[in-house]
Amino acid sequence: MSGPEERGATVPEPAERIAVHFTGDGSGTDEMSWGMWEIWHAIVDQRSSLPIGGRTALPEGTAVDDVAGELRYLMSRFPSMRTLLRFDATGRPTQELFGSGTTVLEVYDAGDADPDEVASLVEQRYRARDFAYDTEWPVRMGVVRRNGAATHLISIMCHLVMDAGGGAIMLREVQERSTAPVTGLQQLEQAGWQRSPAGQRQNDKALRHWERALRTIPARRFPPSVEQGTPRHRVGLFESRALRLAVPLIVERTGTDTQSVLQALYAIVLRRINVTGPVVVRPVVNNRFRSDLSDVVCMVAQAGISVMEIGDSTVDEVVELTRRGALTTFKHAYFHPEKLNELIARVSADRGERVDVQCFLNDRTSNRPPEEGTAADPGELARQLRKAQQDSAFRWTQEVEDTVDAFYVAFDDLPDALLTEVQTNTRYFSAEDAESFVRGLEALAIEAALDPGARTGPLVGDGPLVGDGPGSGGGPGEREPAPEQPR
Repeated sequence: MSGPEERGATVPEPAERIAVHFTGDGSGTDEMSWGMWEIWHAIVDQRSSLPIGGRTALPEGTAVDDVAGELRYLMSRFPSMRTLLRFDATGRPTQELFGSGTTVLEVYDAGDADPDEVASLVEQRYRARDFAYDTEWPVRMGVVRRNGAATHLISIMCHLVMDAGGGAIMLREVQERSTAPVTGLQQLEQAGWQRSPAGQRQNDKALRHWERALRTIPARRFPPSVEQGTPRHRVGLFESRALRLAVPLIVERTGTDTQSVLQALYAIVLRRINVTGPVVVRPVVNNRFRSDLSDVVCMVAQAGISVMEIGDSTVDEVVELTRRGALTTFKHAYFHPEKLNELIARVSADRGERVDVQCFLNDRTSNRPPEEGTAADPGELARQLRKAQQDSAFRWTQEVEDTVDAFYVAFDDLPDALLTEVQTNTRYFSAEDAESFVRGLEALAIEAALDPGARTGPLVGDGPLVGDGPGSGGGPGEREPAPEQPR
């Protein structure tokens, strides 16, 4: 992806670089934690630091020193932000936690320019350049000022720092300026536990579950794509107010949660488009139902596996099937990713064919209730949903040459809509099918919101396809898993 300079935009140079010193609890080296390994595989496969974060306008009266203080607080409080990688002669990474250090806050003067536009350019620059994992702190922070006052904050982090569930915890603690000791196993401590007999029992249990699935599922997720163009990898965004209105209604009627509903819709639409056997999906599980991980700000999210037999039934029945299977999926989504890769390779060799499990679902929504003002009258509700559907918008946002075979869908809350992000290698799952998928999911959600008897069909092989083209309608102590929050 090209950076802002390559697109002709002028990115200003920092007017000032402020040294920010920090100290925090803990130091040492160890293996990477399982959550770090999970995201490291994605970083390597996608050749990207997978930057997270963004920019925000600051309250009037904020001083640059206030922003420097926030950066110091972050670096001091959260061990994942003062962790670097170390690589051995083979390139295998380990983690090193530092008890103190110095980072930099970059200050940009807006001058006569729009401060938000300056912040946008800085954000693009921060995102465009990969982090130096062994020499650069994994947090880049800048501040835009105008007439001496800080107007915008830009904060971009390498995804190794945390998943989005950890991000929500971080934002809460920053707002509170909590000074209580951090709780739970931090990633250096996680590595020690994962190596312990208890950790190995958890890993072995999870991999036995995986092996049962790997030996029985069809090897391919999708039929071969006929699309051979370049670049192969495409990212699209679909904004839908209709989904925002429809999904909570299904949740309320079925007595489940947003993740169960979205996963059920996801599976049904894949079965309608081009999946002829069971739908095999890897839901991202944030693992914070494990008591020692509940409040940690680091990477603990991992993708589990769910094998869903979708036949001729109602949507509500598939939602219930998903809900019942969630506990099993969640309990077995905590394992060593390197060992999983070895298992997949071994089972593939035994079967004489590559077993593909590169089909991901990441629900980062917050389980919102039905929106106030949603119509109760069925006829009015139908008109409300159809009108909202007319305003839905899909756009491709990124194209790069990528050889990773994967289909990845993420759901995020917008203030008055639901955002669906779809990523695909078009030689694995075509761009046309990807757009048909998001539009088909919206159409199915509307149908199911209006009709408790809405059915799964027609399925592949049973009749016309839905969405024939763009525009168609053991480990750390456990307790009952909550619905998945952001990755």
